[in-house]
Amino acid sequence: MITAAQIRAARALVSLDQRELAALSGLSLPTIQRMEASDGVIRGNVDSLMKLIGALNAVGVELISDGAASPGGGRGVRLKP
Repeated sequence: MITAAQIRAARALVSLDQRELAALSGLSLPTIQRMEASDGVIRGNVDSLMKLIGALNAVGVELISDGAASPGGGRGVRLKP
């Protein structure tokens, strides 16, 4: 699962705006805006979420979920090594 805050943080980490993320993921700009405006965990169809995660992964962002190996614990984002 991915949160709106993670999307915003991931974009900031690699200096992408919403329009660029939409283009990279093959999603519409309104879809990206809606995802980022949601409260907490993103709800959406699996295909859209996989496209979003794939695009972030392609630009070097790793999403950290609850319980994943992370020194500080909790959700977050980081650049892939």
